[in-house]
Amino acid sequence: MNMSDISKVIIGIAIPFLGTTLGAAMVFFMKRSMSQKLQKALLGFASGVMIAAAVWSLLIPAIEMERQSGGIAWLPAVAGFLIGIGFLLLLDSAIPHLHLDSDKPEGKQSGLGKSLLLVMAVTLHNIPEGMAVGVVLAGMISGSSTITAASAFALAAGIAIQNFPEGAIISMPLLGTGLSKGRAFWYGFLSGAVEPAGAVVTILLTSFVTPILPYILSFAAGAMIYVVVEELIPEAQSGNHTNIGTIGTALGFALMMLLDVALG
Repeated sequence: MNMSDISKVIIGIAIPFLGTTLGAAMVFFMKRSMSQKLQKALLGFASGVMIAAAVWSLLIPAIEMERQSGGIAWLPAVAGFLIGIGFLLLLDSAIPHLHLDSDKPEGKQSGLGKSLLLVMAVTLHNIPEGMAVGVVLAGMISGSSTITAASAFALAAGIAIQNFPEGAIISMPLLGTGLSKGRAFWYGFLSGAVEPAGAVVTILLTSFVTPILPYILSFAAGAMIYVVVEELIPEAQSGNHTNIGTIGTALGFALMMLLDVALG
C-alpha cells in the first residue's frame, strides 16, 4: 500500500468519526432535551442511509465482484448477509445495552448505569458501520474495479452525514440522566470511536484474505440491516409522529442512493 492509499484510508476512516464527534458536540449548542419529532426524523434518516448503503455500497459490489471472478454471484451476498445478521444478533444478546425508548436493558445483566447502557447501545450499532467503511476501503486498495475511491468516499460521507444526528441523539438524552454537557459529549465521542477501530481491523483482515472480500462486504451489509430492523426503525416508529420517521427514512435512503450512484 503506497502513501497515496494510506492517505485515502486515513481520510476515509476519519470522515464518519468526525460526523459523530460534531453531532455529540450539539450538547453545547442545543437545549437540554431533543423534541420527539426531531428525534424520530433523525432516527428515520439514519435508517434510510444505512439501508441504501447496505444495498448500493456493499451487496451490489459483492455480487459484481463474485460474478467477475467467475464464481456463483449470489452465494457471497446471501451467505455473508445472513452471517452478518447472526453476528449482530449474538452481540445484541451478549452485550448489555439500553435503547432510547425503553427502560428495560437488553443483553446480559450488568451493574452499568443508564448512561453507559445508552452509550453501549449506540456503540453496538456503530460496529457494522465501521466494518462497512473498512471493507469498502479495503476493496479500493485491492484495485477492485467494482469499488472505486469515489464510491468508498461516497459511503464514508453518507455514514458521516447520518452519524451527525446519531451523535446528537446519544449525547442529548444523556443530559437528562444528570451528566454534565462535557461528560455527555465525551460519552457520545467514545461511542463513535468503535467505528475507526472496526474499520482498521476490517482493513487488516481483508488485506490477508482478499478472495473473501465479497463475503465481508455482504457480512457488513447484514450487520447494518440488523441494526436498522432491530433498533432504528422500531424507535422511529414508536409512539406518535411515526410519519416523520418514515419521511426521514425516505430522505436518508434517497440521499445515500444519490451519493453512491452519482459519485460511485
